[in-house]
Amino acid sequence: MTVTDYHAAGEPFRIVTGGAPEIPGTTVLERREAARSTPGIDAVRELLVREPRGHSAMYGCFLVPPQTEGSLFGVLFWHREGYSTACGHGTIALGAWAVRTGRVEAVADGVTEVPMDVPSGRVIAAVTCEGGEVRKVAFRNVDTTVLGRGVEVATKSGPVKVDLAYSGAIYACVPASAFGLEVVPEHHTELVAAGREVKAALSGTEWARYSGDSRLSGVYGVILYDDLGDTATGPHQRNVTVFADGQVDRSPCGSGTSARLALLAAEGRLREGDVLTHGSIIGTTFTGRILPTGVNGTAGGVATEIEGTAHLAGESVFTLDPADELGTGFTLR
Repeated sequence: MTVTDYHAAGEPFRIVTGGAPEIPGTTVLERREAARSTPGIDAVRELLVREPRGHSAMYGCFLVPPQTEGSLFGVLFWHREGYSTACGHGTIALGAWAVRTGRVEAVADGVTEVPMDVPSGRVIAAVTCEGGEVRKVAFRNVDTTVLGRGVEVATKSGPVKVDLAYSGAIYACVPASAFGLEVVPEHHTELVAAGREVKAALSGTEWARYSGDSRLSGVYGVILYDDLGDTATGPHQRNVTVFADGQVDRSPCGSGTSARLALLAAEGRLREGDVLTHGSIIGTTFTGRILPTGVNGTAGGVATEIEGTAHLAGESVFTLDPADELGTGFTLR
């Protein structure tokens, strides 16, 4: 099995380029359900995400046929716990990969669009090249909907107020200061514990349900953030997104940045034309902005665009020795 590894703002993304199993279904969301429920398919995810071929923070995807006219491919995103419905950093990496490998005919100086179908809908990576080299990638996400603001959640630290938004997945946002923490590597363990606690408290509640399609329900990530004031162009925040079962996004989280944009707009903190400077726990940055209303066509939704970079990290061929007693591998958290 062949893979190409990228990272976007520090978060890994492993693209399976050869040897993946055929995944049945007529839509990307149907194929996601098939991959989740078919042991022979999910074993490939396990092989690539677990040690010794992967690690506890690994993220990646299977490429599948597109479902909408004009899209180049469909994508099934996966991580150590299963399959996500959205992945902004992965979308950025896939845009860079598609241009660099000639999957799409790109202009040497200018912007080339890479449309793709993901479980939550159609997204577009806009890849900027200079002199034939990829310089940056922005992606237009599915529209974001604010689900709730100031939702009280009981925690060991006392009640905290949480804001929720759907941006291809459901995100719950809470200031790190609510737990007496800052978004710094030194607080990594405590931030993970806080994120897991908030997610567990919201699980099974009305806030974890997405009315558009139950298959997109469930709180995917908890965003703990520091507010760093304002730059000349707009708000400046730093965040760490805790997703799956305590997995930490090293990047500022692409689809999570969409959630922050919509919530900041609802607060009156961000207007069309403003730019959110969104930092990560390791010091990398995405920027985000709100697009004109209705760009993606969801009634009441907020259209967003997130910009970052992605870099090639390596290419590998993986095998499974039938005599390997570890099989598809293991994970130490």
